[in-house]
Amino acid sequence: MPPPSLLQGRVLAVSDHILIVEDEEDIVELLVYNLTRAGFEARCAGSGLQALEQVQKDPPALLLVDLMLPGIDGIELCRILKSRPATKGLPIIVLTARTEEESKIRGFDLGIDDYVTKPFSVRELIARVKAVLKRVRSPDTGEGEVRFGRLYVNFATHDVLKDGSPLQLTPTEFRLLKLLVTHPNRVFSREQLLEKVWGQDIFIEPRTVDVHVSRLRAQLENDPANPAHIVTVRGTGYKFQQKLKDS
Repeated sequence: MPPPSLLQGRVLAVSDHILIVEDEEDIVELLVYNLTRAGFEARCAGSGLQALEQVQKDPPALLLVDLMLPGIDGIELCRILKSRPATKGLPIIVLTARTEEESKIRGFDLGIDDYVTKPFSVRELIARVKAVLKRVRSPDTGEGEVRFGRLYVNFATHDVLKDGSPLQLTPTEFRLLKLLVTHPNRVFSREQLLEKVWGQDIFIEPRTVDVHVSRLRAQLENDPANPAHIVTVRGTGYKFQQKLKDS
């Protein structure tokens, strides 16, 4: 585990470089070369601990993280970064040879932004990097607030409260919630949610929507198995239920 002082305290200022967290030299060289050609500055860390130290000293604009790392593995690295207020907003794309559904779900449960399975197309990876950066850098001009039952959402401050207690949502979870609550009773397909929340240029599976909806329900709903707010429309997608069961 990293020293307790790492990543504690103030929110870190982010610089404009990509941090590659990978211990396979041939992949590192491939990524550095192609990211540089695409106009990015690329830096490298060969282990999870090195990545934590570099993020503390000079936070990147985005991290490319391999899951199979020496010492602190990629999942644990993502967990640490997403659990700390100073770094929870840093976008992460995971690189891994694993194809099991469980690995993907574990990653998205931690709040990662995208997932790429090795071997990957460099062109596709660069497109994903650009799409994630475009999404996180787009200014959120939404203002105002909504209240429904025991929940309160402030679009300007990104505060989400349940019974007056703050909920800890990832940036993606907040964008998904915002879209749903600002369009009450409108049904969105998984594909529509992927396009509007993740972006047109992102290449992730519709299953990702289900994972994020489950995470939202776990925090928002009194009974996640019988949701009062985010309702499944069988065969279609999801909607925000305006008529409340628990108000």
